[in-house]
Amino acid sequence: MNGPERAEDTARFYRALRRLEDGVGGVRALSRLDGVRLPARGVYFFFEPGESRGAAGPGLRVVRIGTHALKRGGRTTLSARLRWHRGAPQTGGGNHRGSIFRLLVGAALAARDPALGVASWGRGSSAPREVRARETDLERLVSRVIGAMPVLCLAVGDPPGPESLRGYVERNAIALLSGYVHAPMDRPSGTWLGRHCPREKVRRSGLWNQRHVDEGYDRAFLSTFEALVDEHIGKGDDR
Repeated sequence: MNGPERAEDTARFYRALRRLEDGVGGVRALSRLDGVRLPARGVYFFFEPGESRGAAGPGLRVVRIGTHALKRGGRTTLSARLRWHRGAPQTGGGNHRGSIFRLLVGAALAARDPALGVASWGRGSSAPREVRARETDLERLVSRVIGAMPVLCLAVGDPPGPESLRGYVERNAIALLSGYVHAPMDRPSGTWLGRHCPREKVRRSGLWNQRHVDEGYDRAFLSTFEALVDEHIGKGDDR
């Protein structure tokens, strides 16, 4: 779906996000979430400094959408997922093998500046200590980049599983905002780091996502999304 309907839906999506933002007292950078109470389960929306909306009105555009516990019996919490993306505050490092978001950002940084590259980046689900030591500088830079990104969390507390509302909201929001199939309503800036990412789906979609960027979206999800925002605000669960 493209054209006027998609433009209208994108604007509607951001109006709901603005209500959520106003209801929780604003967004915070990921690195400033210490001590902030987060919902146990939910969907997160990352923005990125310098990445402004266009047709959807003023403000920063969403650059990544994600959730957690989409397998039946999954126990990962929203805060745990965000901690993986953030990395380790004590050392400034992190583990990109536990966060595809970190892997993608690191790959883009290394592609933009080959001096930062390490051949082991993104290889394997684990690595010995000596390999991880060579990746430390890039991991720390990834932590700074992602840590500076504002994030907004929406509580969606249904049980883990593939039919979860979290997955429904995640995949439809990604499909709505993605520029992979159709030109996005809000184009990435010319200096967006993601333009250097080796992954085509990131470059073309304008998002730090790969799954669902090439799919269509169900317009009905917006009513569900708005209802979840109203429920979150109404409960006073501000984070």
